[in-house]
Amino acid sequence: MRRFLRENSLSLVFFGFFAAAVAGQALAGWQDFNDEATAHGETTISLGRYLTSSPFGNAVLENWQSEYLQFTLYILLTVWFVQRGSTESKAPGEAGPQSDAEQRVGEHAEPESPLWARVAGWRRGVYSNSLVGLMAAIWILSWFGQSVTGWSTYNSDQLTHHQPEVSWLGYLGTADFWQATLQNWQSEFLAVGSMLVFSIYLRQRGSPESKPVGAPHDETGSEG
Repeated sequence: MRRFLRENSLSLVFFGFFAAAVAGQALAGWQDFNDEATAHGETTISLGRYLTSSPFGNAVLENWQSEYLQFTLYILLTVWFVQRGSTESKAPGEAGPQSDAEQRVGEHAEPESPLWARVAGWRRGVYSNSLVGLMAAIWILSWFGQSVTGWSTYNSDQLTHHQPEVSWLGYLGTADFWQATLQNWQSEFLAVGSMLVFSIYLRQRGSPESKPVGAPHDETGSEG
């Protein structure tokens, strides 16, 4: 058990942060929802009911879809585009999917290589793109979930203000949907872009996300 915890400590810490943040968001969102309900003379709800409500689902899924969009684009774009000097990029001249030898597939596979990396045909093709495929699927599903929960919340507000409800497709064309979507996208794109640039000139000793402290600024793709 101790070996498992040590060898998986990074993911376990992040999943722990995730659980704590979701719990905190749920409690704070529930309190805020009930405070607003009380201010408008409406009935408050239990925590369990809030966790299954559209406002909570929408708040969670807005962030999930933007995060997974970031990963999907990052995985794809780093295949073909480079940033000289960044730890997050392949070196100039190395763009592209690389050769079978470099990717250690087919006849170049090792005994410990995954089975689908050793075989030919569609299975290797699927496995070769499985990471971006999964990230894209999670992004699309969470974005769809955001649209449905946002639509429900939007129509609830419409009824409260004696305005007509809209269809799901109609909601996709509203400013409410795109404002919520784009405010998340822009922050993700800024974070990734700034990380690419900052890693050229700044260092964090011991982190694989940073170059060695003494590495030249134009050294690309090295890890400290």
